[in-house]
Amino acid sequence: MERPISVSQCNRYIKSLFDENALLADVYLRGEISNFKGQYASGHFYFTLKDQECAIRAVMFRSYASKVRFTPENGMTVLVRGQVSVYDRDGVYQIYCREMRPDGVGDLALAFEQLKRKLEAEGLFDPAHKKPIPRYPRVIGVVTAKTGAALQDILNILRRRYPAAVVLVRSALVQGESAAADISAGIRQLDALGLCDVMIVGRGGGSLEDLWCFNDERVARAVYACRTPVISAVGHEVDFTICDFVADLRAPTPSAAAELAVPDAGDLQMQLMAAESRMAEKINARLERLFARLEGAARLEDLMALRLGSLSARVEGYRSHKALSSPAYAIGQYENRLAAMEEALRSKMEGRVQILGHQLAGSAGRLHSLSPFHVLSRGYAIASKDGAALTSQGQVQPGDCFSLRLADGMIEASVIGKQAVLRGEENAFGREKREE
Repeated sequence: MERPISVSQCNRYIKSLFDENALLADVYLRGEISNFKGQYASGHFYFTLKDQECAIRAVMFRSYASKVRFTPENGMTVLVRGQVSVYDRDGVYQIYCREMRPDGVGDLALAFEQLKRKLEAEGLFDPAHKKPIPRYPRVIGVVTAKTGAALQDILNILRRRYPAAVVLVRSALVQGESAAADISAGIRQLDALGLCDVMIVGRGGGSLEDLWCFNDERVARAVYACRTPVISAVGHEVDFTICDFVADLRAPTPSAAAELAVPDAGDLQMQLMAAESRMAEKINARLERLFARLEGAARLEDLMALRLGSLSARVEGYRSHKALSSPAYAIGQYENRLAAMEEALRSKMEGRVQILGHQLAGSAGRLHSLSPFHVLSRGYAIASKDGAALTSQGQVQPGDCFSLRLADGMIEASVIGKQAVLRGEENAFGREKREE
C-alpha cells in the first residue's frame, strides 16, 4: 500500500514545478485589471488580470509597487512582467509582478493626468485660492538646487532689476527619488520663518523624468498649504508640471520668475522722477495761488485802511456839524425838507387833476355827439309803446296809447283812426326841464 502525502507537500511540489520552469520565470502579460485592492498600509497590490476568456490572480509586493508612477484602477489595461508561481498556502497559482505600465500610453503621462484630476477635484487649482504677488517684495525665498544654473540666473536678474531685495536660498534636490521630499521640506521651512514676501520654486529644463519630482503630490500639497505666495518656475516654457497648476503664479522659466517677482529699479526711478516733476508743478501752482491771495489780501488791507481814513474824516466832519451842537437846527432842516416835499406834491396833484379834467371834457364831448338825445334836438322824436320803440305803424291800433320823446321831454298820445292825438302837454320829465 502506497504512503499518502500531505496537502502541503503536494502544493510545494507543484510550486517547485512552476519555479523550475524557465518559461514561467519571466512572463510578459497584457490584461485588464479587476478586483484591485491597494493595501496602502503594507504597500502591496492585489488584483486579477483578465482577458475576454480567462483570468489570473496577480500580486505586486511593495518593493516593486513603490516604483509604479501611476495608480492602477479597475478596467485599466496594463502590461505586467513577472514570475508565475504557486501560493502554496491556498494552492493557487498567480503571477508575481515586478513591473507594470499602462498599455498604449506612458506611465508618467498617465500618472500626471490621474494626479491632476485628483487635485483639481479637491480644489487645489481653484483661482480663488491664488494669493497676489506683492509689488515691492523685501525678502525673496528661492527653493532650488544650489549648484544649478537656474539659481544663478535668478540671482543675476534679481540683483540687476531690484538690488534692494534680500534673497534667502534653501538648497534642495531637484531630481531623483528623494527630490520631492526635499523640495516639500524646503517650502515648509522657508514659509515657517515668516520672512519671505514671495517664494520661487523650480529648476532648469530637463526631460519628463528629470522634472518628475515637481509632479509629486507632496510638493503640490506643500505649495498649496504655503502662506507665502509661490511662483512656480520649472523647466522651459513648454514644460508644465502639477506644481505650476497649484502655485499662485506660473513662470515659463526661472529667469522669467525672477522678473515677475520684482519690479525693474530703472522703471521705478523713471516713475519717481515723473512723480517728482508732477509734485513740483503742483507745489509751484499752489504757491502761485497762495501768493496771489496774499497780494489780494494786502490790497484789501490798503483799501480798508483808505476806507477807515475816509470814515474817520467823515466822523470828524460830523462832530463839527451844527446838528450835534444845536438840535433845533436839525429839526429846522427836516421841516424845510418836509415843506419842499409838500409843495412838490401839491404841484404834481394840480397838474394831474388838470390833465384828467381835459381828458374828461373830451370824452364827454365824444359821448354827447353819439347820444340819441342830440339827434332829437334836430327835430326828431322817438315813439314807444310799453317801453318798446315803435318802428312801424302796424305796431299800433286805433285807441292805443303811446309816448313820444322829444328833445326837451315826453308827450303822451293816442291813435284815432290814422291820426295821433296828444293827451297832455308834457310829462314829469318836461316839467323838470322847465323848472331847471
